[in-house]
Amino acid sequence: MVPVEKIGRKRLVVGAHYGTGAFVAQRVTAIILAVYTLVLLVGILAMPGFTYQGWKNIFTFTCLLMPVGQILASLAAFSLAWHAWIGVRDIWMDYVKPVGLRLFLNVLTILWLVGSVVYFVHILWRN
Repeated sequence: MVPVEKIGRKRLVVGAHYGTGAFVAQRVTAIILAVYTLVLLVGILAMPGFTYQGWKNIFTFTCLLMPVGQILASLAAFSLAWHAWIGVRDIWMDYVKPVGLRLFLNVLTILWLVGSVVYFVHILWRN
């Protein structure tokens, strides 16, 4: 039996092939978070006085009867969770070798991130 040469153009490539998608997703979520940070900064600087009502208005302002502040904040929360998931998932894959422990940490991370987003959205959208 002749050994298979796995160097050069005929090498065997395996894996999930999710690297490019994760790379693009992390860059897109970073851009969303950067833009949202600028919007928050402008909102804080435009605030006449740093009061509770002014802070609340940053997150609840409307435009043409649409809750733009709540929509932008929710988009930022989802983006932050997705961005964090990609980064933490890669850390678990790179540094945690036992498969069972890695699965446990991934599930724990997902539960934490989903719970955080649900809690944030609950606080933001309640009346």
